[in-house]
Amino acid sequence: MQAFVTGASGFIGSHLLESLIKKNWKVRVLVHRSQIPLEGNFEMVKGNLGDFSLLSDALEGTDILFHLAASLGSSLINKNEFFRINAQGTENILKAAQAAGVKRTIHFSSAGVLGSVKENEVAAEDYPLNPQNVYDQSKLEGERIALRFAQEGLNLIMVRPGWTYGPGDRRTFKLIKMIHNQRFFMVTKGKGRQTPVYINDLVRGILLCVEKGRAGEIYHLAGEEILTIKEIVEGIAVASGKRVPQFSLPLFPAKIAAWILEKTFSPFKKEAPLNMSRLSFFIHSKPMSIAKAKKELGYSPEVNFRTGINLAVSWYKQHGWL
Repeated sequence: MQAFVTGASGFIGSHLLESLIKKNWKVRVLVHRSQIPLEGNFEMVKGNLGDFSLLSDALEGTDILFHLAASLGSSLINKNEFFRINAQGTENILKAAQAAGVKRTIHFSSAGVLGSVKENEVAAEDYPLNPQNVYDQSKLEGERIALRFAQEGLNLIMVRPGWTYGPGDRRTFKLIKMIHNQRFFMVTKGKGRQTPVYINDLVRGILLCVEKGRAGEIYHLAGEEILTIKEIVEGIAVASGKRVPQFSLPLFPAKIAAWILEKTFSPFKKEAPLNMSRLSFFIHSKPMSIAKAKKELGYSPEVNFRTGINLAVSWYKQHGWL
């Protein structure tokens, strides 16, 4: 199989690339600024999502396109940049895939498009969408563009991953490091709910989408467990051999603190330790149902959170991150 991967320098993309190489796929990756954090038998194409001509040529002969590249949820990125990459970039590469005759496309969206799932509810793929920040709004626009291409005949499957963690993840590591260094405090008592998924389980689910997914469909790929933020934090603390501070910051003071810190750090082009994007993790629940993926793909996560977070923390320690 010939694969083309965008976003291979990221956490999920690099693990997917590693899996494809092990399975002896022929792989071509789009490289923009970041280098690919692994070695192997794959071809690199230097360029960006705005170069239609380059993408069309690079996608020739591709069986499967994995489109993961995105501008992530940093508070330092402005609205236009989010939409340029996550929406217009999606439009451009899907046009190129269409022109090149790509056989199947796996497009990666985000659980953030769900917004905030109501208490006692779990979101299936048809749950009403209500993104809460600019990043998630841009990902929803990317979803709409991708589904339009699917309706026009492109063989495309949409993936919404759960809260993904595992070895090498720099975003989750920020939380793990704060807990490990005992500089963490809870916001709003940690009642928000998430569906953590270990990276190996997510990659298996992605490959099942290639094999068994129905064109034009959306699949939630998450773990079996719905956990509160408090339970996630406690799990990280146990794996790190640390205690979680009992102090929790109420929502209103947390919002004020996030706003002030964003304004303070912005002139220095640095991301604040607490901002509205990070606050969203604590207050906007995103529990996801994986019933559809189980039924249609045969998806079955193998790693529970306790096991997975222990593996992740051990990796961080072994590699000198902690």
